[in-house]
Amino acid sequence: MAKIKTHFVCQSCGSNSTQWLGKCPACGEWNTFVEERLDGGPNTQEGSLASVREEFRTHSTEKSQYTILDGNAANPVSSSRPRLSTGISELDRVLGGGLVSDSFVLLGGDPGIGKSTLLLQMAKGLSKSQKILYVSGEESTDQIKLRSQRLEVLGNGNIYVAAETELERAFALVKEIKPNVLIMDSLQTFSSGQLDSAPGSVSQVREIASKLMALAKSAGICVWLVGHVTKEGSIAGPKVVEHLVDTVLYFEGDGNLSYRLLRTVKNRFGSSRELGVFEMDGEGLQEVKNPSSLFLSDRSESLPGTAIATSLEGSRPLLVELQALVATSPLALPRRTSVGFDGNRLSILAAIAERHLGLSLSQKDLFFYVTGGLKISEPACDLAAIAAIWSSFKNVALPKGCIFIGEVGLTGEVRKVSNPDVRAEEAMKLGFKKIVAPASLTDRLKKISGIECVGIRQLNEFAKLLG
Repeated sequence: MAKIKTHFVCQSCGSNSTQWLGKCPACGEWNTFVEERLDGGPNTQEGSLASVREEFRTHSTEKSQYTILDGNAANPVSSSRPRLSTGISELDRVLGGGLVSDSFVLLGGDPGIGKSTLLLQMAKGLSKSQKILYVSGEESTDQIKLRSQRLEVLGNGNIYVAAETELERAFALVKEIKPNVLIMDSLQTFSSGQLDSAPGSVSQVREIASKLMALAKSAGICVWLVGHVTKEGSIAGPKVVEHLVDTVLYFEGDGNLSYRLLRTVKNRFGSSRELGVFEMDGEGLQEVKNPSSLFLSDRSESLPGTAIATSLEGSRPLLVELQALVATSPLALPRRTSVGFDGNRLSILAAIAERHLGLSLSQKDLFFYVTGGLKISEPACDLAAIAAIWSSFKNVALPKGCIFIGEVGLTGEVRKVSNPDVRAEEAMKLGFKKIVAPASLTDRLKKISGIECVGIRQLNEFAKLLG
């Protein structure tokens, strides 16, 4: 009888060792090495990856499994495979125009945020022309059927649902059904019979992801993989999973609000900064065609401590309201608290405002909030953030119908931002008539009719402008 070969794998970082170690030399964690069996060779069973790929290769209409790159203009590349529309325009936007037939997409998000709902609605849109296999490791088929009835998902005979946790059984279903789109929900619940470790371990997660990637590329199937999110907000498991996939999407939102944001973090087929906006109701996720009007719908008049900023998410400009509250601090070390805005950047902007605008913030608490549950990281919102802080400190409302764009440096200079005309046009559509921007952009923005542009170079000019 052949001896079973084993090795030890760190469950924190995935490093290997021929013997058990108390402390991992790679990540420094203690007692994380677990003994696992090495793959004894190629698997030829019914649900193996090799048999599934061979089945798809047999039915493939392609003449060859490779392409020659010669760079000859006389042999132009044939038009790329048409994108598959999901039936959800916001989802198509973040994907770069739709699904690619052999892509591998990773979807992450907090529990209960609506990941499974989004995938079922996507399956509904794809079922008109594609065959979908939905494999769930967390719910039974009856539970999925109940949700599909609530969402009015009509499969047209093209949506197949299965409840499996073993990867080889899922591959056997793929071999039998031959779907165009495969949905695996979720990564941490599946395991491979070739490994002895528990589902969700580093080795299992890495093995599942690598085999699904190989399936997507060799069989031409679009694979969707749902991943759990850690407390820090990143997808659980080793980073190699995010390196393997073509697209990484994060589904964000505040549980107390109905808004849901679908953000692209990585995309090999389009922009990696796109943002899709949804609203959750009793009938599922509804697309928000004009997010700016939604985020500003409750704003009736300008109040002290509020300012309007324009954030560019991919190709989409968003108008959001920034709120600041400056209050006397009873503490020796005043607080700097922000929601939806980077806390370190807020501290820097507060120091800039104190130095160049004469605001005495050293003994003041500063609370900052981005309305609508958005998370903003773009430097173009610096000027609006300082305007909100100034307004709250002075207890003076900013002019109504005025927006602010510009990056602010440590020396108080206001720098230009990208695509100012796109931001200004979006503001004009929502009724804003005045824009405060860097002086270097004045000539460019004045070409847009219907909006007044006020250019400033230093923050002290901003203080004079607002009195």
